[in-house]
Amino acid sequence: MTALVLAAINLRPGITSFAPLIERIAVELQLSRGVISLTTALPVLLMGLLAPLAPRLALRFGLERSIALCLGLIALALLLRLFGEQAPLLILTAGLVGAGIALAGPLLSGFIKRHFLERIGQTAAWYSLSMAVGGTLGVVLTAPATELFEQRWTWGLALWALPAFAALALWWRLPSPPETAPEQRAGLPWREPRAWLISLYFALQAGLFYALATWLVARYHEAGFSLLHSNGFFSGFMLIGLPSAFVAPWLAQRFGRRHLLMAGCGVLATLCLAIIALVPQWQPLLVCMLLGVALNATFSLAMVLPMYEAHTPLAVSRLTAMMLCTGYSLACLTPVLAGLGRDLAGDYRLPFLVLAAMAAAMSLLATRLGPRR
Repeated sequence: MTALVLAAINLRPGITSFAPLIERIAVELQLSRGVISLTTALPVLLMGLLAPLAPRLALRFGLERSIALCLGLIALALLLRLFGEQAPLLILTAGLVGAGIALAGPLLSGFIKRHFLERIGQTAAWYSLSMAVGGTLGVVLTAPATELFEQRWTWGLALWALPAFAALALWWRLPSPPETAPEQRAGLPWREPRAWLISLYFALQAGLFYALATWLVARYHEAGFSLLHSNGFFSGFMLIGLPSAFVAPWLAQRFGRRHLLMAGCGVLATLCLAIIALVPQWQPLLVCMLLGVALNATFSLAMVLPMYEAHTPLAVSRLTAMMLCTGYSLACLTPVLAGLGRDLAGDYRLPFLVLAAMAAAMSLLATRLGPRR
């Protein structure tokens, strides 16, 4: 369990650590908002495109050793951010982080199915919580670390290589038996309609999260709040999501009808995003906290779905790979489109109204994801 938690913690800081610094980086490097959003969009795109390779990597090197290799790639990419004052290199590191996360995600789902079959709900709760913790720490600690390093933001970003190297050291010591079952050579379930429903649901919730991770701070800063307060609202968004990321999978296993819980979270997210778009001055911290509860719950519930749908570790990895491939390939568009929408419209109102419409669609789709009969 310790190895799983430590690996999961490293799947988000490489992306979320940009949020407190993105406007500053854009100004210093003289980049448009559309270009700087690639620091979030590119890893999300690669998380989608490369996910189908994860089962093949497991067959080649073994599940545990493959996860260790992914953590090594993430650690190396984060260390390279020490030289991030060169914009092409900074964007390259974002791509390398996305590649590592893309391959690690399906493999970790298979790892849970193999070693924690009798307590999937509880283990998935810890897995989701750990990812949420990592993402939150990336937001909360990056700006103070940058101040501690005398405003050298490249050091603040590269700081997250340390926990990645720690995770690599632990996973490299784990035994990694080969994957040999013939069933494991099958491809992804592209022809299964239910797999597409799961993938599209994941695409909507991931698109919402990464758009907010990129632009939520900027939206509140534009609305008249100081950068300190705007970062505080985003920190509330991330921090309050921690308990929901942990509790939601447990509730889904305990009471069933997880699709109703997913739909309810979608409705809550829709209301919060509409408020941010139209009246951002109204109770911003409360709205961000409620939004954090909704989106962290939907993420953790989406990550659990393949574990209930498939029956073997590699089958879980394949369904998860399809979900991540489709979901992240579509989700990567939302930060870029939101940034372009801001450049064209002149403010963030219209982009956030579109995000609210996406949340409403996510809620409707969740009603189709009830347990199999």
